[in-house]
Amino acid sequence: MEFRCLAVDRNAPRPLTEIWTGDTLVVGLFAGGAGAGRGPAEELVGEALEGWLQRRRFEAKTGQTLTLERPGGSPATLILVGLGEPAEFGLEALRQAAAGAARTAAGAGAEELGLWFPLEGLEPAAAAAAMAEAVRLGLYDDQRFKSETEPRSLPHQVTLLGLAESAAAGLAHVAATCSGVELARRLVAAPPNKATPQSLADEAAAIADAFGLELKVLERADCEALGMGAFLGVAQGSDLPPKFIHLTYRSAEPVTRRVVLVGKGLTFDSGGYNLKTAGSQIEMMKYDMGGSAAVLGAARAIAEIRPAGLEVHVIVASCENMISGGAIHPGDVLTASNGKTIEINNTDAEGRLTLADALVYACGLEPDAIVDLATLTGACVIALGEEIAGLWSPSDGLAEALITAGTAGGEALWRMPLRGSYRKGLKSHVADMKNTGPRPGGSITAALFLQDFVTRGLPWAHLDIAGTVWSDKARGLDPAGATGFGVRTLVAWLVAGAAA
Repeated sequence: MEFRCLAVDRNAPRPLTEIWTGDTLVVGLFAGGAGAGRGPAEELVGEALEGWLQRRRFEAKTGQTLTLERPGGSPATLILVGLGEPAEFGLEALRQAAAGAARTAAGAGAEELGLWFPLEGLEPAAAAAAMAEAVRLGLYDDQRFKSETEPRSLPHQVTLLGLAESAAAGLAHVAATCSGVELARRLVAAPPNKATPQSLADEAAAIADAFGLELKVLERADCEALGMGAFLGVAQGSDLPPKFIHLTYRSAEPVTRRVVLVGKGLTFDSGGYNLKTAGSQIEMMKYDMGGSAAVLGAARAIAEIRPAGLEVHVIVASCENMISGGAIHPGDVLTASNGKTIEINNTDAEGRLTLADALVYACGLEPDAIVDLATLTGACVIALGEEIAGLWSPSDGLAEALITAGTAGGEALWRMPLRGSYRKGLKSHVADMKNTGPRPGGSITAALFLQDFVTRGLPWAHLDIAGTVWSDKARGLDPAGATGFGVRTLVAWLVAGAAA
């Protein structure tokens, strides 16, 4: 799918169809006829536009679409998209509108698609990136595991009308970023008999081979030698061997910034002996490796973009949390690689155990910052729902940079408190700490647990993406199913950091 920008003088008398030729045109309209930009619709429909809209009960509400087929005309299909009130229109609304329009256009068989939206007040390059990502990601469709696939027709060219060629700078990273998101979606959506620790290691190897990255995969014996008792404790109940994945991108130019991305990699979480029961979505625990999918997707994108001066380490401690004669018991005490002892009072709080050893390893790389992503707690889902990820960090600068990157990528983050007094809930009578605290503030105590495995003073942020990696229905850019959440935020943050 090719994207391009085409400058159009919105006030010129020259008809749009003399400037752009394509088979399908999308025009965004504000509610109540507000704002400029109705020209192309009036040009194609004529003076009867308002009467036609009224008869079809099109009020330009957010998400509303109306299609007009024009056999023999050019363009042959006109799609009107409601944008709601002008005061509520911004980059996020533009993304939603472009994604919905793309799906409607694909359903109409569009081959050459033009998008005409009112873009006054929006930064042109950012608007171009938002529309292009929305179109590509909005048309994503995963049919890998169906015996009979449904044929699909996608536009091969998408023209962003009314944007000067200089706005095309915003398109520079779209293909790489979208490829990273699509990779993350495929990994999360794959069933647990396909997405295994070995398959994640294989995916990392494929990225390394394709883009010349460095890869190290630590096997069980290697992890034992490093004292990773917390990670290996979670892995010991599964017949599948654990894989500790370390993938590295290093700029060809002198490195001025080194960061580590850590992703939770539980390819299936049964809950262990604290078995997940009916209503706990055990059948969906394939998505418990959403953090690892996000960091691998970001690695794939960064490897293609190749930002100068940047070194990125991607760490995934991957395993299954299964029940067997060798699985950990509630009450066991594990020793992490930094020597801390952990009493297991809940085997279903396993992700933080794998992350503990991964964070110790990450700190040993002496980075400038560490960001971990994990589908860590149901408490975060209760607090923030399915569209916002929680962010915990003792570093104001890192937190602000990630929130800014999330906004740029269209992914919402909300900073949550790291209240030190809650740490007493992790106190154990037999070990240094328990792996869970009391139910109130559960996502906070989870973040505090992780913080104990990060070198004091090192900028670190934890993103709890439990609610955002999966959607039961299509929402904006995201299809029903895996969303690939986190990739766009990480890529925007890494690229901005490299340019700073």
